[in-house]
Amino acid sequence: MDNLWLLVPVKPFDEAKSRLATVLPEAERAALSRYLLTRTITLASDTGLFARVLVVSRDCAALDLAKILGALPLLEEEADLNLALMQATRHAETAHADAILVLPADLPLLTARDLTDLCTAGREGDVVLAPSRDGGTNALLIHLPAPFAFAFGENSFSAHRHRALAAGREVRILHSETLALDLDWPDDLALLSLCQQEPS
Repeated sequence: MDNLWLLVPVKPFDEAKSRLATVLPEAERAALSRYLLTRTITLASDTGLFARVLVVSRDCAALDLAKILGALPLLEEEADLNLALMQATRHAETAHADAILVLPADLPLLTARDLTDLCTAGREGDVVLAPSRDGGTNALLIHLPAPFAFAFGENSFSAHRHRALAAGREVRILHSETLALDLDWPDDLALLSLCQQEPS
């Protein structure tokens, strides 16, 4: 994987984290989204693992921030996560990427070790999956060309695993507490607070 790209899909900042509306006002949710995107791009860039970091979004503010941070901005053509990721994948393929890692920007506990472990697993298997706490997919690494269509959404971990196996690909699963937590619900914020209080 000499040419591994990181793909980060981002919702518009003013629409992000709507499920947290009961505990965070809109301005704070937007600020949280900006912080998480900044953290993700900076962390990934600092590892030196990725040939490029690509941010796909229909939000010009998110794309401007990505460009400032040294990432490649890609304007989303359709307001659908899976279609946007296919668009980003085609862009990476055109630029001769060998593999892609799809990673959401809302992983507050993401570590450099997580990224290293994902890349290591990607050298050993065709597809690498990291599940979220609720059965979603919080990381997906595939070698190109893409062997199946993306299925992000409810129960996407099982869907991605099934599609990979149906395509005859060897699947590696990475279980990581720091990868499993994403910020979608008020309970996730509470769990994040508890994790941050625990001694390292």
